[in-house]
Amino acid sequence: MSTICNKQQAANNNGEQEKVVCVTGAGGFIGSWVVRELLRGGYRELVPVAVEGTRNVINAAADEGARRVVLTSSYGAVHMDPNRSPDAVLDENCWSDYEFCKKTDNLYCCAKMMAEITATEESAKRGLQLSVVLPCMTMGPMLQQTLNFSSIHVARYLMGTKKTYPNAVAAYVDVRDVARAHVLAYERPNARGRYLCIGTVLHRAQLIGLLKQLFPQYPVTAECEDDGMPMAKPYKFSSQRIKDLGLEFTPLNKSLYEAVICMQQKGHLPVIPFPPQQQRAYL
Repeated sequence: MSTICNKQQAANNNGEQEKVVCVTGAGGFIGSWVVRELLRGGYRELVPVAVEGTRNVINAAADEGARRVVLTSSYGAVHMDPNRSPDAVLDENCWSDYEFCKKTDNLYCCAKMMAEITATEESAKRGLQLSVVLPCMTMGPMLQQTLNFSSIHVARYLMGTKKTYPNAVAAYVDVRDVARAHVLAYERPNARGRYLCIGTVLHRAQLIGLLKQLFPQYPVTAECEDDGMPMAKPYKFSSQRIKDLGLEFTPLNKSLYEAVICMQQKGHLPVIPFPPQQQRAYL
């Protein structure tokens, strides 16, 4: 979980007002990019809070004089509802079915829902202005050295170590867009409530196709585990609320390309050169 909590502006040695914020989860995939975006925006003091649990984070922020909080939740708190109509538009009004998630042992989604509800309740009690960013499968280059879930996801398909891909759809967004969404939700005075952060929804075959197009020299996974069955259809969604704050989404092919190049540079993937005939065709 990442949060941004603002504090009263403090004067520096020159008597100028510094923009001071507190960031939790700053060492993670999303959190590290949030910190980078804030530093670019002139926030010079970024202090991690060492407390456990959403309730403790909210109350610790309030005790330190925070007035606004941005919470990182997940679209796992939104889209897991087997009764939602295929024609329905997934947006901030949607919630996952808690009992369904519990019965199917999807404890991650259960936890995200409860954390969001707790943050909403505690913020209201303490008079804090709360915004919640709900990112989906997050792609793009890493600032940290270790592989995160989505990077492993891409690497396994790229190297063909995952032999098949599922007949399923998923939502994707660039990690830098998620970071910008947090900053926009923090800086815009009228920002309130939930902000779904989805750039695109694709069938896994389309994701595989992008990897093949970008890196044809790699042994990309080629077989669907439900070969011959009707393809799952992408669902409708709306990220209009976060767009209204000023966010423009990065194309997924750019996110994937830069994610792979980053993994190559950090030594997580071998660098396989283009064969001459493939290189000519690709260029």
